[in-house]
Amino acid sequence: MVIVKLLLLLVFMLVGASFAIINDAPVKVDLYFITPELPLSLLLLLALGCGILLGGLAGMVYFMRVKKENADLKRKTRLVSEEVKNLRAMPIKGR
Repeated sequence: MVIVKLLLLLVFMLVGASFAIINDAPVKVDLYFITPELPLSLLLLLALGCGILLGGLAGMVYFMRVKKENADLKRKTRLVSEEVKNLRAMPIKGR
């Protein structure tokens, strides 16, 4: 399994290196205040990284909300279980 992972890593590195070599043309980027001239491959890599970062942040917000909801439901379940236990322990009054 380790060999397969290393081979996949090597393939991705080769594809990435060939991508960088093919797309080495400089591109001017206007960022309002500055206009750097970056290679196209670096610009695409930065855009991909920003997208991954923003997607991860959005996922974390959703994950934290679900985690809080799960904790609330566990707390409610525990309270209901204790209430059922107390009700079962109460003596039944006859008529």
